[in-house]
Amino acid sequence: MENPSGALSRLLSLDAMRGFTIAAMIMVNFPGHEDYVFPTLRHTQWNGLTFTDLIAPTFLFIVGVSIALAYSKKRDAPKGALYRKIIIRSLKIFAVGMFLNMLPDFNFSNLRYTGTLHRIAIVFLVCAILFLNTNWKQQFGLAVTILLLYWLALTTIPTPGIGKVMLEPGVNLAAWVDQQYLPGKMWQGTWDPEGILSTFPSIATTITGMLAGQLMLLPLSPNEKSNYLLTAGFAIAALGYFWNLIFPTNENLWTSSFVLVTSGFASMLLGALYFLIDIRGGRKGITLGVIFGANAIAAYVLADILALLFYIMPVGADTLNHHAVAALSQSGMDPRLASMLYALFFVCINFIPAFLLYKKRIFIKL
Repeated sequence: MENPSGALSRLLSLDAMRGFTIAAMIMVNFPGHEDYVFPTLRHTQWNGLTFTDLIAPTFLFIVGVSIALAYSKKRDAPKGALYRKIIIRSLKIFAVGMFLNMLPDFNFSNLRYTGTLHRIAIVFLVCAILFLNTNWKQQFGLAVTILLLYWLALTTIPTPGIGKVMLEPGVNLAAWVDQQYLPGKMWQGTWDPEGILSTFPSIATTITGMLAGQLMLLPLSPNEKSNYLLTAGFAIAALGYFWNLIFPTNENLWTSSFVLVTSGFASMLLGALYFLIDIRGGRKGITLGVIFGANAIAAYVLADILALLFYIMPVGADTLNHHAVAALSQSGMDPRLASMLYALFFVCINFIPAFLLYKKRIFIKL
């Protein structure tokens, strides 16, 4: 998903968007102190939307755009070799996700089989094969069907064992399916935000990115492409807002309204960045995004590994991150600001190897 081939593969706006999304993911995943975090830098506990909730769907949207750019000229090629490459890449991403889940103690008896990379692997596998075998109208129809069926399933089918429709944590239909069929440890004990049923609407999220990518390939002027991305994004987000009134925006359930609101935001962001960077030629302030974006998943994996030193390994009586936040707080700084500054410091630490890889033109593809 890094550096896709194709006529528009070197869109600096897409590279920057991918990289800034990874940087934001690292920042919110690794606060300086888990007890001191600004509300918008936390995931919403249940219904609602914060800055943090936008990050994962934005990355899946980018995956969809990248699929369209990478495979648009390969639809007529022999499928066998392509399928093998797609399957192998998906398995590698899933395997790395499993490795990260086992850190730091490799406790196989308490293993979680889901996570961010696991979901990326699954949606990439499904959507890449889907893209090679369908046109945009079929993809659009499938996304709409998924979102409608998911909405109807969660709002009309009573949770088994309870006898009524529930959308609360751990007692909804998605949680019940995970309790019955999801192996291993669940993130929240009785439910998992990357569970089985919620993977289907996440596929719809990636399809919206595929549709945006195919729009970018149309014989339109750059300004028209930007305008269409902005207009469509606003319309989709508005539709998601109104759907939210009867089917709440919820990242943990990855509700249909959540898909529309976040995909609309991602489309508007891509349209704006495409206008500013690729059309207007703006280059100031995008270096971090472009460099992280060149090795996005590698940077994400490296952050989890470096966290062993910067967050887990004891330094005296406590960990390095807690020492740093305590020192800044004692100087009079708001602990939440101190926690955020340490998170940004950790992003910069991860930028160093990403920069070295970029400088040597090394692009790691899982």
